[in-house]
Amino acid sequence: MRHYPTLRRLTLAAAFAVAGAQFALPAHAQASTAAASVTATASPGVAGFQSIKQINAGDLNVGYVDEGPANGPVVILLHGWPYDINSFIDVVPLLTKAGYRVIVPHLRGYGTTRFLDPNALRNGEPAALAVDVVALMDALKIDQAVLAGYDWGARTAGIVAALWPQRVKGLVSVSGYLIGSQEAGKQALSPAAEQQWWYQFYFATERGRAGYEKNHREFAKLIWQTASPQWRFDDATFARSAANLDNPDHVAITIHNYRWRLGLANGEAKYSELEARLAKFPAITVPTITMESDANGAPHPDPAAYAKRFTGKYKHEHVTGGIGHNLPQEAPRAFANAVLEVGRL
Repeated sequence: MRHYPTLRRLTLAAAFAVAGAQFALPAHAQASTAAASVTATASPGVAGFQSIKQINAGDLNVGYVDEGPANGPVVILLHGWPYDINSFIDVVPLLTKAGYRVIVPHLRGYGTTRFLDPNALRNGEPAALAVDVVALMDALKIDQAVLAGYDWGARTAGIVAALWPQRVKGLVSVSGYLIGSQEAGKQALSPAAEQQWWYQFYFATERGRAGYEKNHREFAKLIWQTASPQWRFDDATFARSAANLDNPDHVAITIHNYRWRLGLANGEAKYSELEARLAKFPAITVPTITMESDANGAPHPDPAAYAKRFTGKYKHEHVTGGIGHNLPQEAPRAFANAVLEVGRL
């Protein structure tokens, strides 16, 4: 969940409130409800993606899934924290069947993705993750793609759409506009809202870092359960994803991300100009579908709080059926349909 994947949502919602920016859906936006069918689960021995490719891109050697016709329109699917590429295990075949080439990268700190420089800062700041996506597109010679994600992935996709709109054909963002800043992270929220961010404050301590290093799998399972209280995933489903959290950089990336948000860790100078632009909450002009689920147990803003940030063709979908925070894995058809639809907006 990340959270601003999920977390920053509340921070940003608070920032909007301070600025007097509680918005109604704009006239050009459409609202709809998508009913999810059966919550995705897995049986013992469930298989993951069969082929993971590797490519040098920017600061990383990226592990990624690449399925579907090589000459098809491209969609890049971006996962959240503490999840992995298997959030899209049932989305990918729906998109490839429709003729899409689907790219699903392990974000920095996950799976087989590694830093090229062993001495590089294990940086989890938002701009760094967005630059990773652009670098991957360059390495794969992809000029433009639909970007779709949730949690950290939605925030990253939104940043790319805001800063490099020419590279984004369309955007699907679960929980909407997640771009924030360190300054926004300084704003105090209500006690109830702060309680939902408990892990961010835990990670601010050395005890929290050591605890996550020691218990990251147990920690991830707790987040899965609280963020998606009606999702009945089985042990095999969790174990398949948990293996990708054993990446040697995962703990460092996670801790840096949350400490950076609170202003407790520095980023890198090469991202300063990008972060300054993001701190102004830039509009997203590309065609966009935002999504929210009816049983999301993670902090998230009301769609009216962010609708005005999308100034291009825009639609919001509310997904019902007891669906939680990991919307692509819990409601894969609804998510895939949004990807297919955004290109027609």
